[in-house]
Amino acid sequence: MSQLEKIYGVHAVEALLRHHPKRVKQIWLAEGRSDPRVQTLIELANENRVSVGNAERRELDAWVEGVHQGVVAEVSPSQVWGEAMLDELLDRTEGAPLLLVLDGVTDPHNLGACLRSADAAGALAVIVPKDKSATLTPTVRKVACGAAEVIPLVAVTNLARTLEKLKQRGLWVVGTAGEAEQSLYQHDMTGPTILIMGAEGSGMRRLTRDLCDYLVHLPMAGSVSSLNVSVATGVCLFEAQRQRSVKAAGTGKKS
Repeated sequence: MSQLEKIYGVHAVEALLRHHPKRVKQIWLAEGRSDPRVQTLIELANENRVSVGNAERRELDAWVEGVHQGVVAEVSPSQVWGEAMLDELLDRTEGAPLLLVLDGVTDPHNLGACLRSADAAGALAVIVPKDKSATLTPTVRKVACGAAEVIPLVAVTNLARTLEKLKQRGLWVVGTAGEAEQSLYQHDMTGPTILIMGAEGSGMRRLTRDLCDYLVHLPMAGSVSSLNVSVATGVCLFEAQRQRSVKAAGTGKKS
């Protein structure tokens, strides 16, 4: 059991059972919990021959740090993909791909929220540097509400080199910077796009910024000067999705 990870929360555990059931070895439910959401988990577990046990809530509290909602699963280790995964994804993708790069986001809550937004907005994958970045953890999975089990998280050794390779494949790199002259809403994001979001506080690293084809900013109408990185990521991704949906509606094609 020591080699297993503990994943918690209804959405995260359900997503694992639906998308990667072989990774789930055991599910523990808080004693007395028998609502419809738990019944769905039990049915999925039975379909996939996953054992379901009961435990006192205080035991679950001791196992994980966070709001487990009375559901904890013991699963095989998390899957973080390598750079080769990007070529495979791009080779089998039709239409204009949308990739999200998080340049040094270290807060697991922000990573989880970004994964959730990326999946919802139709991004192909989320790319992070291997060093000085958050990675898949139970907290990330819980915040992502199942998205961490669906959208690939790709960790690369050299982000600059990866961006150069992707540019050679015809993707355009769009970075976000508060001082950029062009607004997000003025930029065409319907083509093959890599959206780069910088780290909390410090933003993009200089080398990453130098590789951007375009820089855009989010117009701020209030008194604050910037948004939390996960909120800003959601705004940017859904603007890209909005533009793509409008274009698809005009051509009669799916975005």
